[in-house]
Amino acid sequence: MNLKTKYLGLELKNPLIAGASPLTASVDSIKRLEDAGVAAVVMHSLFEEQINKQLHAIDYFLFNGSDSYAESLSYFPASDCLQNAEAEHYLEDLAEIKKATDIPIIASLNGVSSGGWVNYAKKLQEAGADALELNITYIPTDFSMDSHKIERMYLDVLKDVKTNTSLPLAVKMNAYFTNPAQMAKRFEEGGVDGLVIFDNPVRVDIDLETLTAVQKANLTSSSNLSETLRWCAILYSNVNLSLAASTGIHSAEDVLKALMSGANATQMASALLQNGPEHVKSVLDEMTLWMQEKEYVSVEQMIGSISLKHTDNPAAFERSNYMRALLSYRY
Repeated sequence: MNLKTKYLGLELKNPLIAGASPLTASVDSIKRLEDAGVAAVVMHSLFEEQINKQLHAIDYFLFNGSDSYAESLSYFPASDCLQNAEAEHYLEDLAEIKKATDIPIIASLNGVSSGGWVNYAKKLQEAGADALELNITYIPTDFSMDSHKIERMYLDVLKDVKTNTSLPLAVKMNAYFTNPAQMAKRFEEGGVDGLVIFDNPVRVDIDLETLTAVQKANLTSSSNLSETLRWCAILYSNVNLSLAASTGIHSAEDVLKALMSGANATQMASALLQNGPEHVKSVLDEMTLWMQEKEYVSVEQMIGSISLKHTDNPAAFERSNYMRALLSYRY
């Protein structure tokens, strides 16, 4: 049984990738994931704010009031030479993880604005990352900001990162674009190698005891798989990119469905946090058994086999299925 697949140009022994989470933040837990059979790991995210905050603090204390004695500025290091402790620890951890493992390690940068933080893309490459995942999560609250400006911001960040690394690059998509299909094409034109479908924003709630708004990590379940399948099926063969199905991947069935919809690989995070790294082995065993029963000989054989590539009019097909689902529902 051949479970191998390709993602971002990387040869993976199977389609299971451990997505960014607390489990991918240390050598020990990543080794457990590797031992359980995971094919690759996305490290926990390094946030733009983590990189920038110390630079901003140093800028303030070094340069505040310096106009009164300009000659003293020459004694201060340029801001792009300053180091950030949290970001430097990330680079050290990445280098250590690469030495301790034999699977591809994908670094993760999370940011929304152009700036000095994108220089860390080059540093991540130098530290040994096999690829880079860019998570651009922006929730617009400015009523005057139109969709074109928001989309341009995503593409500008992508361009800045691309200039700082030659690593294979994936962008973690969200489903909130006016036209995700067009945005996927624009990401492709911008030079990405793959898309992760989808970002999973934090859950918003209100604490009735403290009367405050709270945001919590949003763990998923298999019930969240629908939009992932929909967009993998739409994008498959319409973009020349690797696709990783992310939201809603919990079981062997979820992985198989994602592959058939067009994903090259899958990312699992919530299921591993809930069940532990050993869950990977169970999923792989169940996948292998199903493939044997259905006489599949490889993962490659099933990728995209139930995608919209096989319909003449994808929009009409989607509309027809929508009508059929609603008209056939009975309470």
